Order: sequence, then C-alpha cells, then structure tokens
Amino acid sequence: MNAKQLAWFILPVGVCFCFIAPCRAADAKTAPAPPAKPRVIVSTDIGGSDPDDFQSMVHYLVCADMFDTEGLISSPPKKGRKKHILEAIDAYEKDYANLKTWSSGYPSPDALRKITRQGAVDPQKNRTPDKNISKGARLIIEAAKRKDPRPLYVIVWGSITDIAQAVHNAPDIKKKIRVHSIGSWNTANDRRARDYLYDNHKDMWWIESDTTFRGMYQGGDHRGDLSNREFPERHVKGHGALGALFMDKKPDIKMGDTPSVLYLMHGDPSDPTAEHWGGAFIRPSPKDRPRYWRDNPDPKLIERGKKGAQTVNKWRKAYLRHWQNRMDRTTTAPGKKTL
Repeated sequence: MNAKQLAWFILPVGVCFCFIAPCRAADAKTAPAPPAKPRVIVSTDIGGSDPDDFQSMVHYLVCADMFDTEGLISSPPKKGRKKHILEAIDAYEKDYANLKTWSSGYPSPDALRKITRQGAVDPQKNRTPDKNISKGARLIIEAAKRKDPRPLYVIVWGSITDIAQAVHNAPDIKKKIRVHSIGSWNTANDRRARDYLYDNHKDMWWIESDTTFRGMYQGGDHRGDLSNREFPERHVKGHGALGALFMDKKPDIKMGDTPSVLYLMHGDPSDPTAEHWGGAFIRPSPKDRPRYWRDNPDPKLIERGKKGAQTVNKWRKAYLRHWQNRMDRTTTAPGKKTL
C-alpha cells in the first residue's frame, strides 16, 4: 500500500478510528469516528425480490469485528427467510479462518447462527401489532433488556414489523433501542407497522431514511475503479466465498441498506445531524418528536431528486476504499500478499 492509499484509512483492530481526507470539496467536514463498538441487531429481508441485501450482508460480515452483533433477523414479509441469512453465514465461515488473523473481534460463524432468528413473515393486519410476537421481536426485547450501558442499534433493511411488535409488547425498551430504518420499498411492505410506530411512539429514537440511502449508488466519485460495476469486478470478485456470494447475487453495487451500517462506522452515532459515512439527517419536529430524524431536504444535498443523498455519496471514495481493504482480508493475511 502506498502513502496515498494509506491516507484514506487507518483502522486499528477492533476500534473504529479512521482518518479520512474529504471526498468532495476541500472544505467538507470530516466525520469523527465513533468512540466505542456499537451493539447491533440487523433486521433484513435478505432473500427477497431485491438481491442487494445479500450485498449489504457481505459488507457487514467483512466488517463484523467493528460491531457487537446481538441479532440477525429475517424480516420479509413476502419472500426472504432465515435460511438466506444462514447462506451468508455459510460463506462467512469459509473465509473466517483468514478474517480472524486480522482481528480477534470477528464473531465465530456458530455464534452468528445462534443469534439468527426468523421474524414476522406477514405484515401487520390491524392498527396495532399482535400480542403473539415473532422470534425476531422476542430477540429484540431480550437484547434491549440486557444490562449494558450502551444503546442497542437496530438497523432495518426490510419491514419494520418486528420492531413494532417488540415496542408494542415491551414499550420500556424504547429507552435503550435506536432504530435506523431504510424506508421506501421496505416501508411499503408493511405500512401499518411503520404508521403504528410513528403515530404512537413519538419518543422512540428513530432515523427514518427514505431517500438519503440512495447516495450509496447514486452520485459521488465514480471515476475509474470506483464505478458501481468496476469496483466489484476489481475488488470483490475473487475475494473469498463472501466475494463469490456478492457477485453471484448481483455483480454491481446497489447496497441500498449499507448506509445504515456506514452510519455506525464513521461519525458520532448519537448525533444523526452530524456528518457520517451513512449520511446526515434533520429533526423536523424538535418539540413533538425530539428523537426522530428524516432526510435533509436542502436542495444542495439532493441527488437525482433524492433528498439527502449527497450526505452519503460525498464519502463514496472513503467508504469504498475501506471496503476494498476489508475484502482483501478474505484472501490475505496481515503483512502478506494474496494467499
């Protein structure tokens, strides 16, 4: 690695401190690194009609030493099941021996399997969630009630059904959980669950991203190997079982759910209005909803009609180079060339 490449990322094992150069304008603010490993539950509709959840899961797993993962939940509804999460873990298992030479923080494949659950497979039928809750919702409640001073981030890549069930049946968990949901199509798959939370739990910590996430694959620096198609061809293909899984499912970058992960990787996660690799958000109603943030409508931050997307794509070069380094871990050992 030459000095120019090294300037894009310096990541000590298990700690999320990065030093990055601005990716767009010289006066762009640098997002500070978060101070500690976040507790994370991923709720995903992986295996559904859009293969980009497989892409996001590959990215999450090669970065898994940066998080304390406390749950992986299949949250369709419609298509997509627990077996698809396990499919990704099976690929991770093949690369695990090499990944752990880089960091002892990578969770074992069996540890991940033990915290994988099937969530709700049907959308919410009534204005309020059922009392008979899914295994995924139970896992959220159990994790939130665990004695740990850190907040629990629940990042939602699918329907928000399991969150609604968990909050409805154990509203006290709101003081512990922080929800970051990728909306748009995901929201449309269970609008009742989303509206239940929005209408009845105004005090819940919640980033609702309907357009900001589009900056993952729209706009930003696409020059050379940073384009949506060329980057995977150069830096994901041929990189272990996880790289093979990514290319098999979709060989070009979409990864629309990944900004919820990038948000935790670089920037202060306790302040959604601050700069993060995963975007910056606004609080539209500070008095009525003091813990709720949405896409920033500032015209200067719009990309192809998508509000807030430029708060993600401004960091494109930084987070792709970081991911490139992580994919290299599947085929190299520290201080050695490709195995």
